[in-house]
Amino acid sequence: MSSGVIAIHGKMDRNDVDEKEYRGLIGKSLPHVIRTEKENDYYINLLYSLDKKENPTAAERELADLLTLLIEAFEDEHYSLKRATPLESLAELMDANGLKQKDLVNIFGTPSIVSEVLSGKRRLTVEHIKQLSMRFNVSPELFIR
Repeated sequence: MSSGVIAIHGKMDRNDVDEKEYRGLIGKSLPHVIRTEKENDYYINLLYSLDKKENPTAAERELADLLTLLIEAFEDEHYSLKRATPLESLAELMDANGLKQKDLVNIFGTPSIVSEVLSGKRRLTVEHIKQLSMRFNVSPELFIR
């Protein structure tokens, strides 16, 4: 376990966690792999109640660490965002900066190339990617699929 607790033959090897208290907390909450929104909401509320405590015990902090891992695993699996395509990224950057196609002519060379790239008829070149990343101060990876 990443939090520093080592299980040896079913026993916890950590001086600051009261094993009896921790077993009681585990017994009440029965943490397990989260599979539904309802379970996720339950564990979020439980974590919130633990986080509100002014002076949580070591056992309560340990349970909070476990709940955090379970909630993060569920949410990473169910709420991960789909990566934007290079054209979607470029369109978003243009919109966020109030730019029109004509504002990118200096990067692409001609208005027709800008139009072809933005319509998906032409791919971004390495030079386009380099210049776009410098223009918008973003990683070139944003424009690579």
